[in-house]
Amino acid sequence: MLKLYYSPGACALASHVALEEAGATYELHKIDLRQGQQKTPEYLAINPAGVTPALATDQGVITQNVAILTYVAQTHPQAGLVDFDDSFAFARMQAFNAWMASSLHPAIGKALFSRPPLEGAARDEAIEQALAKYDLAEQHLFVGPWALGENHSATDGYLIVFTRWARQAGLLDAGRFPRLNAHLDKVQARPAVARVLEVEGLTAV
Repeated sequence: MLKLYYSPGACALASHVALEEAGATYELHKIDLRQGQQKTPEYLAINPAGVTPALATDQGVITQNVAILTYVAQTHPQAGLVDFDDSFAFARMQAFNAWMASSLHPAIGKALFSRPPLEGAARDEAIEQALAKYDLAEQHLFVGPWALGENHSATDGYLIVFTRWARQAGLLDAGRFPRLNAHLDKVQARPAVARVLEVEGLTAV
């Protein structure tokens, strides 16, 4: 059986949503990042990088949301999380997901979760740099009504990780980011996402 190692509300939410949307059979193993459980020998034996998510399969462990989302979609094709029949559409999905992992996540993570917390001008600069990434998503990457166009995909559950963080921090201004705000509401209303939020002890924001 698949086993997902996650931390509530962290970026592993994307993989959790994908598993639930796919109707997969899986177990959840909570890793408390605040308590440092990701640094324990037990978890480092699963993922030596000491981060979540990690998905344990019968063949071994997969890390990184981009890889996990693709794996879940490929092993549960009936869910339609990825259009594997269209090579260009699949590449666009991978590009969007990779951009979130390599660009959006580090930017908003620095602004919100630096330790020690950023203050003053350093924080203001980090927030502006992060918001510029959201501008790119709002104005260019996001297609609508779903992230990649007319069909829901694995990318939608990944995008809401970062729009949730921004809204919780008061940064997802409705005037500046109308499409991202509407998308967040639309995805959080999906039954699978509602179940994931409940299990993780979260609420729609």
